Amino acid sequence: MLKRGHSVGFLGYREHHGGGAEALRLAGPDNKTKQYDGGVLRKRTQVEADVLAREKAAHELADALPEESSTIPTINLFLPEALKDAVFVGHLVTDLDSVGGAIGAAALYNGKAALASEINSETAFALDEWGVDKPPTIEEVLKENPDAKICLVDHQQTSQMNPAINPDNVVGVIDHHALQSKTIVTDRPIYIDIRPWGSMSTIISHTFLTHQKRPSVGVAGMLLCAILSDTLNLQGPTTTEWDR
Repeated sequence: MLKRGHSVGFLGYREHHGGGAEALRLAGPDNKTKQYDGGVLRKRTQVEADVLAREKAAHELADALPEESSTIPTINLFLPEALKDAVFVGHLVTDLDSVGGAIGAAALYNGKAALASEINSETAFALDEWGVDKPPTIEEVLKENPDAKICLVDHQQTSQMNPAINPDNVVGVIDHHALQSKTIVTDRPIYIDIRPWGSMSTIISHTFLTHQKRPSVGVAGMLLCAILSDTLNLQGPTTTEWDR
């Protein structure tokens, strides 16, 4: 796992410092077990196996991203103008994917992340681990700017939307759930990005990569934690190859 202060591309392919890569450094003699200092052996987990199987490809992706986004001056031409300066907010009874995805989307689209409700202990741990400030509540944001543009993340049903949000101010939806009852209705076309993947944060991570933009370590860490959380460590039934 990346440490604070290191860029996404900091770790070379043959330098294994933590997380799944640490499982490779500590590989047992049969390469299917993990041997700790002192000789203790345990079977490698499926998550470790998945990480190691994709380690080289992951480093190639990270190394291909420019260190500075300014090296690609035309990048904003490919990003939806409607989301620029928008407030990205998740659903009520918010979870790690809602918060991590909002933080990632705000960084990607030059907007601001907000909370629809109080965070849970898992999200608090991730924020602390990656040194990321807890976003303000949507009520606080709207008090300062009642007409702020809103992009809903990780949901699109009005029953999950914070009641402080005016549907007329919604300019976008980024989600990975099915369209069911009480889906938001708008008077004008809005930006929609809904993909059948295991995590909304996977969508944001994929967009960072396809637009060759490098997230900060804190943002990348929050997106990683959110993906692992929503996909149950990549073992959940909704997990896709895109999440892995």
